[in-house]
Amino acid sequence: MTSRTQRLDRFISQNSAYSLSDTHLLLARKRILLDGVVACSIQQKVGRFTHVVLDDQCLQDNKPVYLVLNKPRGVVSATKDPKHTTVLDLVEHPQKHELHIVGRLDFNTTGVVLLTNDGVWSRKLSSPESAVKKTYEVTLSGPVTDEYIAVFREGIYFRYENLTTRPACLEILSEYTARLSLTEGRYHQVKRMFGFFQNEVLALHRVSVGAISLQGLEPGQSRPLTSAELGLV
Repeated sequence: MTSRTQRLDRFISQNSAYSLSDTHLLLARKRILLDGVVACSIQQKVGRFTHVVLDDQCLQDNKPVYLVLNKPRGVVSATKDPKHTTVLDLVEHPQKHELHIVGRLDFNTTGVVLLTNDGVWSRKLSSPESAVKKTYEVTLSGPVTDEYIAVFREGIYFRYENLTTRPACLEILSEYTARLSLTEGRYHQVKRMFGFFQNEVLALHRVSVGAISLQGLEPGQSRPLTSAELGLV
């Protein structure tokens, strides 16, 4: 999950027989390529996914992975669990051991779960400043009324954190179902927001995260994100 970058000379010294000082000569002789371009400075940054070649020998060729999974009910949002099936257990990918979860879902919540090995991307996606919209379909024990729409739009005060939620968009689908869009992800936030009205959430399904949806996925299936989905997040 690390996103650490390091200077080119340090990378070369750690991944080849050459020393820090040798890197100057290697650069002068144009023997190092970074992402297919001749390197020109010892201070150039090498990230986790920088393709590095020295004298036609590949020193690093890590590939970023971005997956969306349709999480079924009763699956744990974890990479390991001694008792339950995890989201990673459902994934078939040669780099699955490198993946981490972006935005966990509760045990019985279903829908969009994102997995990646790109820590920079996942932190950006999860950052409150990014305000990425997450949309849920909610089934409730009691009727949903127009009053909910206004209250959710204004925000609901959470005493435990001493804060008011950001404005949220609620669309009533039927007497007992609604679609809710949020730009934050606090602990059990959806359940707590409906709990303001003493209305129990019976089922919760995450439909999308930003532009990423479950298109073409049955429960338990996963797929790589498209270039369009990555560009719109």
